[in-house]
Amino acid sequence: MIPAPDPGGPWRPVEVFDRVDSTNAEAARRPDPWRVVVADVQEQGRGRLGRGWVTTPGQALAVSVVIPPPPGSPGWVPLVAGLALSRAVAQVAGVPAALKWPNDVLAPTDGDRKLAGLLCERVGSAPDEVVVVGCGVNVAQDRAGLPVDTATSLALAGAPGTDRGRLLTAYLRHLAALLGDLATDPAAVHDAYRAACATVGATVRVHEPGHTVEGVASAVDEEGRLCLRTAEGGYAVAAGDVVHVRRAG
Repeated sequence: MIPAPDPGGPWRPVEVFDRVDSTNAEAARRPDPWRVVVADVQEQGRGRLGRGWVTTPGQALAVSVVIPPPPGSPGWVPLVAGLALSRAVAQVAGVPAALKWPNDVLAPTDGDRKLAGLLCERVGSAPDEVVVVGCGVNVAQDRAGLPVDTATSLALAGAPGTDRGRLLTAYLRHLAALLGDLATDPAAVHDAYRAACATVGATVRVHEPGHTVEGVASAVDEEGRLCLRTAEGGYAVAAGDVVHVRRAG
């Protein structure tokens, strides 16, 4: 079982469940700002593009939080959440982490495999709209316990025995701090994300409904969009499935 830490700051008391269908669904049932929902077993978790993500006891960290949308920066919420998680992984597990836009956390120590992902969903309508941020981290799985070869865990990336309670506390503290900074010094947060984002400078293929775009990821703009240089000119992506393409040679 994951302990219920006290991260302080704006967060409500952490709610720990033995088993839920989805931490995002549970958080959305009572979307009180700064609510934190954690589950040891998640049976119907969802990733981006409708992908499934389930957990087995003691193997992963599944957490969803409810946050009020930062004024003027809604596109940056997923990116900031990914940055907070990457910092928590480095702090608690000692594993270097890189970000694939918008917020997949990669482990360079295990072939840039995916260590964690996040899913952000808007709930409600203005002025009461909130954002539910779901986060799933592979913690203790061995290779056979992962669904695809492109995934990894903290154990495989060099940090067996990582404490999920400490990781959760660090994530919540980094997320609250970054959201505060996003309101007071957004440029600094934008620059910090760009420095951690391995997508910038890479040749990528972006899958969007009905078509695919390929080019060099040149920047992340002020709205949090990924900017590409393509054969047809500039192109900005607000959402989509980004696949890193290995450079020739």
